[in-house]
This record gives sequence, C-alpha cells and structure tokens, in this order.
Amino acid sequence: MIQQLSPQITPEIIYPDSDGEPMADNTEQFKWIVLIKENLEIWFATDVNVFVAGNLLWYPVKGNEKLRQAPDIMVVLGRPKGKRGSYQQWQEENVIPQVVFEILSPGNRSKQMFEKLLFYQRYGVQEYYIYDPERNELTGFVRSEDWLEPIEKINGWSSPLLQIRFELIENNLEIYRPDGRRFLSPVELEQRAEEEHQRAEEAIAQLAKEQQLYQDLLAKLRDRGIDPEQL
Repeated sequence: MIQQLSPQITPEIIYPDSDGEPMADNTEQFKWIVLIKENLEIWFATDVNVFVAGNLLWYPVKGNEKLRQAPDIMVVLGRPKGKRGSYQQWQEENVIPQVVFEILSPGNRSKQMFEKLLFYQRYGVQEYYIYDPERNELTGFVRSEDWLEPIEKINGWSSPLLQIRFELIENNLEIYRPDGRRFLSPVELEQRAEEEHQRAEEAIAQLAKEQQLYQDLLAKLRDRGIDPEQL
C-alpha cells in the first residue's frame, strides 16, 4: 500500500494595517502631523510619482509581519500616489521611504525614539526629522553612507530631497516650500482661499462697472449724433 503525502501548505502571512496605537496622543501632535503631511501633499500634488502618507505602517521585509514602523509622516519619491492599507516595500519595487517625520508627545520615551532611529537607519531612510512642539525643538538626521548623522545647524536647514526649509522662530517652527511660501494650517488655507475668492469677486465687479460706464458713454455719444465707430 502506497501512502500519499499531502503537500505542505505554507500559511499566508497577514500584514495588519493597524498596530493598535493611536495616530496622536494629543491635539498639538495631531495638528503638526496634519500640517506637515497635507502641505507636502499640496506641494507634490502635480507629481504623480511622489507618495506621502501619515501614520501608515511600513513593512520593509517580506515574511516578517512583526518588523514594522509607522512614521507620523513619510515621503516616498518614485512611487505613485494611491490608496494603501500599509506600505509593503517588496510590492513597491523595493523603494524605501526616503524622508520620515516624527512629532513628539509627552508619551514618547527615549528608548522608543532610539529604536525608531535604529530602524530608520537600518532600513535606508535618507532624512529623519523629529519635532517636539512643547519645547519647539527640531532634530534632524541625514544619511552619510550607512549612518544617519545628526544635522548640526538645523535652524535654516533645507531638506536635500524635499527642498523645504525649516525655521525656528520664537516659540514656533515654520516650514517653507521651495517657492518661499510658508506651510499653512487648514484654517489658514481656507482663509487664504476666501481672500483670493473675495479679490476675484471684487475684480469682476469692478470690470462690470467699467464696462457699464463704457456703454453709458457710447450711448451719450450716439444721443448727440456722434457715431463712436467713426471716431
């Protein structure tokens, strides 16, 4: 009697879309995550091959679902925009997220932040920025060969890859786009859009007024027997 062996089935590995951790611990941390993420989205809106994400799990190694990190913001140059449940690097032509940001909250521990630094260093991040809103402290690292080296003069620093500039002014961090425009909050963006809309409405109203004055002048000339077309 010949016994047939059933083929061994390798269980499918599940890469969860959530690590169970909150996106932010407080309103200040959330505000900065949204501000940086959304302004980067706006700046790169016309480049279909720049992917920007907030609090998205990044899995660098296929087959290891426990090896992961969820940067507050990450930028991937060379990958298309679109929906993702997580960033599984082997499905993204092995393109590594080049720039990551972390916004500190009181709950962040030194050990946790050191582990993140080691992760980003090991798996190829080119630029790593940490901002502490409570202390208005910005720390940056840029890759030099195999290491993420601290940026000594961060105030006024421009990101080599993103070309955005960081300015620590009084008790606030200001970030500027390559065209010199400051990163704005959603409220400031709405106010700016409303101001531009109002200016456009005023310009249209002024143009209509001038056109009416012109038509009135033509009518007066005709009333006096003057043909404007013959002038």
